[in-house]
Amino acid sequence: MTPSPLRRIDREKLLLGFAAPALALATAFVIISLVMSLTGQNPFLAFQIMGDYGTKADSQVWIINKAIPYYLSAVAVAIGFRMNLFNIGVDGQYQVAAFFAAAVGGYLAFSGTLRIPFILITAMLVGAIWAGIAGFLKATRGVSEVISTIMLNAIGGALIGYLLHDGRLAERTQNIVHTPYLPESTMFFTIDTDAGRIYGTIVIAIVAGLAYWYLLGRTRFGFDLRSVGESESAARAGGVSVKRMVITAMVLSGAMAGLVGMPTLLNDSGTFGNNFPGGIGFMGIAIALLGRNHAIGMAFAALLWAFLERTGGRLNFEGYNQEIVGVMQGIIVLSVVIAYELVRRWGLRRQQRLVGAQLAARAAAAPAAIGAGAPATTPGTTGDRRAGKNGSDDPTDPEVS
Repeated sequence: MTPSPLRRIDREKLLLGFAAPALALATAFVIISLVMSLTGQNPFLAFQIMGDYGTKADSQVWIINKAIPYYLSAVAVAIGFRMNLFNIGVDGQYQVAAFFAAAVGGYLAFSGTLRIPFILITAMLVGAIWAGIAGFLKATRGVSEVISTIMLNAIGGALIGYLLHDGRLAERTQNIVHTPYLPESTMFFTIDTDAGRIYGTIVIAIVAGLAYWYLLGRTRFGFDLRSVGESESAARAGGVSVKRMVITAMVLSGAMAGLVGMPTLLNDSGTFGNNFPGGIGFMGIAIALLGRNHAIGMAFAALLWAFLERTGGRLNFEGYNQEIVGVMQGIIVLSVVIAYELVRRWGLRRQQRLVGAQLAARAAAAPAAIGAGAPATTPGTTGDRRAGKNGSDDPTDPEVS
């Protein structure tokens, strides 16, 4: 029994799903090896060093903690990507959100149990407002979100620089200007292991990933959001308000961006200072591309990104060029994007050929089926009740009785 066309296409999709990452990793491995060989460095020794150092227990704890903000940043970017919005301002959004959340949290008078949700809500609200400005300009004035979010990054940096000043919303400790320290009771919990402490804010990342997967993949809102990204005219014809979806998507992206700084604030520093980590928003763009905007894919991409950063320091210690990690990251992202696009196009043509062959086979079989089911008209058969045995409809025929 031959498999149905739908089952065959499903198997094709499954195979293509595995073929794309396999092709991307193989391509990246070959290109990285060639680049390192051309610079006079041994690529296989480098991979061995990375594998040995990256699989140590303390390295694994470091990688997990580092991947938490990377993942949150990727989810924030992916929300915009799903409807063809390029939120380049995640970096500014999470820093403005973390600053105000730290400032507000430092001056709150109630207990730490209540401070934590208040800090999280403040961060999400500030991030949503900051990104919503770009969404509003896009929906009402047609301003490119790329330009507006980049400019808002600069404005956010200037605003933080003005308020993060001794005597305003900050204080000075030696050379570090920072907001008031959060009380110990306000800090998020940690998971203690023999190799170190895993940030409890990993729970926030898991909840954010599940919410992203469910909201965009299992709800009507997610369908409308994705339909706007596919075709605004078709979505508008289906009754979807494109302007409202643009603003909503940017607000949701900004709210998620507001959580990016929380692992550092609530599990590490306890304050926002001029040494607060930056650039995570731009890394989220690469991680979202690497994970193909998929909740699980971005999680693996964030872990891979953190793994490369952790082992890159070891490679530098072993005498390899310091820039090699950046080269690896760029090659991996490009390999994934190109490989997925090539596999997608090949798979689309393959499915079109399969469906075309099935339709052609059905069209060829249709005349034969019609002929086999037609009533017989040869002489000697019984037809109409009025006809004789020889097919005559003459009432005087002796065969008609």
